[in-house]
Amino acid sequence: MTREEKNQSIVGLTEKLNENRVFYLADVSAMTVEQSNKLRRLAFNREVSLNVVKNTLLKKAMEQSEKELGGLYDVLKGNTSIMFAEVGNAPAKLIKEFRKKSEKPILKAAFIDEDIYIGDEQLAPLASLKSKNELIADVIMLLQSPAKNVISALQSGGAKLTGILKTLAEGGSEAVGSSTEVEKQQNATPEAEVEQSAETSEAKEEPKPDAEASQEQIEEKTIESPEASAEGEAESKDEAEENKDN
Repeated sequence: MTREEKNQSIVGLTEKLNENRVFYLADVSAMTVEQSNKLRRLAFNREVSLNVVKNTLLKKAMEQSEKELGGLYDVLKGNTSIMFAEVGNAPAKLIKEFRKKSEKPILKAAFIDEDIYIGDEQLAPLASLKSKNELIADVIMLLQSPAKNVISALQSGGAKLTGILKTLAEGGSEAVGSSTEVEKQQNATPEAEVEQSAETSEAKEEPKPDAEASQEQIEEKTIESPEASAEGEAESKDEAEENKDN
């Protein structure tokens, strides 16, 4: 490789390091051609870019990168392949799946959103990481879950709910009717009381004319009595005078 080709490789790697927020470094040495081809096909299907690079060129590209990649310098030994991906856990899942039938690749390091992970022991935790879209999906499911439960309950108990509402409506009508009758009775009660009071008053007032008549008769008798007495006295005097003349 000429100097110019090396420089072009460094520039290309630097651009990729700046553009991608996720990349893995792995050891794919001692793999057969068949294994290497299978790994590349699987990487392509998983939307993971896989390239074997020279450690010296990759280190220079890291040095020229806008990101802080100094923590990765120590792993740039032996065979190194770089994997670029959009999803943080995609390369880890790819390696984990491929290693079900092979000892390689071996994870050397990973860079995800400014975080650096060193060593093959980080493979399982990285594979279990959830992507941004997966986290968003989980949040949406959590938000939708209560609403789904409510809708399901309403649908399953629709008949019961309809019956309850109907019963409540009928009960409400009866209650309104009863209330109306009570109000009528309450409104009618004062009138009945007034009528009854009027009748009672009339019954009490009916004897009053008799009492007044009796009083008038008594007064007439009282008025007539002195006259009768005067006439009696006059008659007695006349009789007395007649007796004297005789």
